[in-house]
Amino acid sequence: MSLTRLIPLGVATVLTLAACARVTPQTEAAPETAPPAAIAASPAVDPAPAVATPAASAASAGSTMSTADGDRLAGAAGAAGGRDLATSDPRAVLTEMIFFDYDQSELRSEARATLDAKLAFLQSNPSVRIRIAGHTDERGSDEYNLALGLRRAAAAKRYLVELGIAENRMTVVSFGEERPLNADPTDAAWAQNRRDEFEIIASGAAPVPR
Repeated sequence: MSLTRLIPLGVATVLTLAACARVTPQTEAAPETAPPAAIAASPAVDPAPAVATPAASAASAGSTMSTADGDRLAGAAGAAGGRDLATSDPRAVLTEMIFFDYDQSELRSEARATLDAKLAFLQSNPSVRIRIAGHTDERGSDEYNLALGLRRAAAAKRYLVELGIAENRMTVVSFGEERPLNADPTDAAWAQNRRDEFEIIASGAAPVPR
């Protein structure tokens, strides 16, 4: 083989080897990976219970205090009401009137409640004496109404005696129809006139406030 033919062949071989050296070998593609957020995610857990904020806690505490204070004040008011009935104004309690149904001398439930209020003061003040005066409306004869008024006064006295008040601390009298509270000839006026009045006639060593 001549030299002229060997030179081109050698050049071609060198060029081929150089080209092969520059080709990067193909590698296997890496598998896809989950996004960073998915990788970092924690396993699912039950949600934590709600926690009250300071403002909500304060509001709740304020509400509780208000309720407790309301209950306490209501109890105090009830106790004060009981004291008022027995001691705050004894003259008003002792002189409060009671009323009767037409042509009747039996005590109504509200009349008994009024007498019960008088009882507490009479028990704690044994020197106090009262007079009970019975009254009627204008219907009926004078004689009948005087007798009816006396029965009404006696009914109140008997009730207090049964509760322990000494009989000699109370006197009874009847004025019949002679001293009406309301002179109108109406049912409302007659209802006002059918009554017992109570008068303090002795207070002993403990004067009753006026």
